[in-house]
Amino acid sequence: MTNEKAVAEKLLQVSAIKLNPNEPFTWASGWKSPIYCDNRKVLSFPYVRDFIKSEMCNVIFEKYEGADMLAGVATAGIPWGAMAADQLKLPYIYVRPKPKEHGLGNQIEGAYASTNKILVIEDLISTGKSSLQVVDVLRNAGLDVVGMVSIFNYGFQVAEDAFKAAGVPYTSLTNYASLIELAVEKGMVDANTQSTLMEWRDSPSTWKQ
Repeated sequence: MTNEKAVAEKLLQVSAIKLNPNEPFTWASGWKSPIYCDNRKVLSFPYVRDFIKSEMCNVIFEKYEGADMLAGVATAGIPWGAMAADQLKLPYIYVRPKPKEHGLGNQIEGAYASTNKILVIEDLISTGKSSLQVVDVLRNAGLDVVGMVSIFNYGFQVAEDAFKAAGVPYTSLTNYASLIELAVEKGMVDANTQSTLMEWRDSPSTWKQ
């Protein structure tokens, strides 16, 4: 089993990912989706949580050795960034979606310097819009963003294009295609359903609209 499928299996195991093509979920964007991913559930399961953390640290160590600070994306990326930073003994900050409305009005929390090379930690990547907004915040603060690591990635072309345009390399521990392959192998979905599920990834904005 590949690492991507091993991670996907753990997410399915704790119901962090739900597949329901017949009764699709509705996202905040209005898109209909056959999948719902909530990686926050993993935090409640110590052994699965530790497995995901270890996989994340391996990716960081192997692919982003130039990073000298991690930055978690509020809110779901904060615990994963903190755990990885603790394991790797790296400094850590986190980034809010907008400046705090009281106190110092910070959008970036923690101590950092313009010389830091930042690796962003996200829980999942969909269109990439919100994830790349965090990159903009860090860059506007004079920081060098060397990449992004997420637990899950839907594999939308729009995200691929957005990250390429922003010049941000990224790695996900698992992805939608690996998840669907695993679901087929486990008999959770049949071949016809697999085709429907992959159609959604290719055109999520029009699927079942």
